[in-house]
Amino acid sequence: MPLIIPEGVSDYFEMTHYSKDDRRLDIFLEELNITPEEYQGQKLVSKGFFDPITLQDFPIRGPQVYLHVKRRRWLNRDIDKAVYRNWELVAKGTRITQDFAAFLKEISG
Repeated sequence: MPLIIPEGVSDYFEMTHYSKDDRRLDIFLEELNITPEEYQGQKLVSKGFFDPITLQDFPIRGPQVYLHVKRRRWLNRDIDKAVYRNWELVAKGTRITQDFAAFLKEISG
């Protein structure tokens, strides 16, 4: 599905499944358990995911397209605090699109 998912997203997310009918395509993505660059060398333990968020993407030959994104969070045992990937840093250093990174940053709060 590389033509459907925004460029660079597969570096950080895995498509777990999808569903499709005549009017709608739903793609479900989960963030991979890859330590964020800004926390390299620190003791991180995956603590599951934030609640999934949904964004509507461009239609593909008719059906509406929805991306359901589950972002991962980690417990940083060095500081005993939950942490998550900084999407602004990712956008500067990788192929992920600025728009998608801005969206992920915005939902981070």
